[in-house]
Amino acid sequence: MVVFVPFPGFRPALKDNESIEDRISPPYDVIGPEYLAELQSKPHNVTRFTLMPENGRYQKSREELDAAIADGSLVQDPESFYLYRQTFDDNGTVRVRTGLAGLLKTERFEDGNVIPHEETFSKVKADRLNLLRDMETHLESIFGIYDGFTDSLNEAISSAAEPLYDYTDTDGVRHEYFRVSDPKVLASITEEMRDKKMLIADGHHRYETALNYSLENPGNEKKSYVLATMVASDDDGLVIWPTHRLIKAEDIGENSAVKKISKTLKVEEAESPEDMMSKLKDHKMGLYFRSGKCLLADMDSESDPMWNLDTYIAQEKIIYGVYKADEGKSSVSYDAEADSVMKKMADKEFDLAILLNDPSLQTIWDLSMIGKRMPKKTTFFFPKIWSGFVFYRML
Repeated sequence: MVVFVPFPGFRPALKDNESIEDRISPPYDVIGPEYLAELQSKPHNVTRFTLMPENGRYQKSREELDAAIADGSLVQDPESFYLYRQTFDDNGTVRVRTGLAGLLKTERFEDGNVIPHEETFSKVKADRLNLLRDMETHLESIFGIYDGFTDSLNEAISSAAEPLYDYTDTDGVRHEYFRVSDPKVLASITEEMRDKKMLIADGHHRYETALNYSLENPGNEKKSYVLATMVASDDDGLVIWPTHRLIKAEDIGENSAVKKISKTLKVEEAESPEDMMSKLKDHKMGLYFRSGKCLLADMDSESDPMWNLDTYIAQEKIIYGVYKADEGKSSVSYDAEADSVMKKMADKEFDLAILLNDPSLQTIWDLSMIGKRMPKKTTFFFPKIWSGFVFYRML
């Protein structure tokens, strides 16, 4: 059973000289240094709460948050869910993705209701746990996928939605935020969600941190929930991009790497990077080396369904198997935009790029339901769920 409930959210009350742009940001883990400095130059921007630790703790951020509530820069709503609509261009097709933000009761994965699909980094979770301890507030939302509501409930939600904010970011994504506070609609949402399961699309670190925080505070009901934005699995705007891998080799040359890869994978040479990309959908992955050499790679089927996953093949056969990344002998970076990867390789920034295909939601769901965890950064759900529209204070 998934417990998903409304809450009295705190949200921005904009002053005469402010716009919602001054308060919000992409999630903490996708913000570069220059953009972060720009965001943090704005009073009460969410990144001043999420990304300003001092000696690993967030006491000063807590002081800023408390001050923003005290001076009316943040105001509290009655019990509500929040409708979040994002309109965006997906390679020439305009799509709309609609999510519903509320509170999700945390529970252990072995209970079988909240389903993860990726591995996580322990260092990241330690920082996010300190954030929760100091702030006692969920400042950013995880992103979940569920089997959608009935048509009648979706219609009721749309009819009850009151507009709050409307912003178009520099990537052309329009973010519209609404409040839903009709008691009958709120109760229906919670009731229909009870029979669902929820797949974590994005925010594995935040969910696991929230669960650990809940376990640190047994008996504290308010601290047993996490802020979550839920999107129906059949939503037309549910777009998943691959996250490509970029490798800096330390002690293995290109010729040696190609020979080793060819021993475990079936490879064929592409005439050019453009030729490789045009044929990529018919293969597991494309390999673009510093010299300009390009290969298309595949693997014979295995009984373990994980070997059907390109990120797993790339991890086990190339990153671990050839470049020994687990032994610290290479550096691996990630990029979800193929054009960006191609430019980095043309500029000789890396020794190898591993280009991957769009992940299938059905594959992700099927593997997750049998307890399989995919390699870190297997998926990139576009667009990201932005932060700062609403906060959950656990006091």
